[in-house]
Amino acid sequence: MGLWLAIGGLLGVVLAPLVLALRRPLPVETRGHAQGFYIAELAELDRERQQGLISPAEHESARLEVARRLLAAAGRAPAVPAPALHRWPILAAAALTSLAAILLYLRVGSPGLPAAPIAARIADARALIARLHAEMSALVGDPTPLWRADIMLGSAEGDRQNWLAAATAWKAALAIHFDATLAAQTAEAETRAHGRVTPDAATLYRRALAAAPADAPWRAAAEMRLKEAAQSRAGR
Repeated sequence: MGLWLAIGGLLGVVLAPLVLALRRPLPVETRGHAQGFYIAELAELDRERQQGLISPAEHESARLEVARRLLAAAGRAPAVPAPALHRWPILAAAALTSLAAILLYLRVGSPGLPAAPIAARIADARALIARLHAEMSALVGDPTPLWRADIMLGSAEGDRQNWLAAATAWKAALAIHFDATLAAQTAEAETRAHGRVTPDAATLYRRALAAAPADAPWRAAAEMRLKEAAQSRAGR
């Protein structure tokens, strides 16, 4: 029921501007016709003046009156509703398009399927990955593919900023083979997950610094994290 309410709401949002636009009166442009009529009248007055049919004073007065009516007509543009003949084809086309979209969804969509919350799907995927991880550990003699799989899993979780899951996956990789850069990444992921430098994260930072070369690009950041941990302990 909620799905169809959402679909109906979206259709209303899409069609509302069209319906409102069709209900608005359309201006009928008569300004050009009025201007042509009064310009012709001015020309006629000029001919009558040249022929001596009217005096200069009458000519000037008549021109002023025509000019006044011309200005008044220029400010008027009557509005009348658009003919129904022009409205109904547009409304019919909009209604048919909406109906066709609903019929297409009923044919190729799956409105009857139960809701599948994203959190539940993620949990199922992680359970499947954990089971595959255990099976690979039992079947694979060479741990390198498993080490790489853990690194990739941690990277995927880190891209979604799911730092606790990333740290868990990377810790599994470190248990197979220690790497200083990976240890620093794991410590940083755990720090972000908990909002502080945990004892496990501090241990990983120290191991990473001890095993890393002096020019490791992350060395300064790791040392700063250890200083934060020391200040936090001193402040307690």
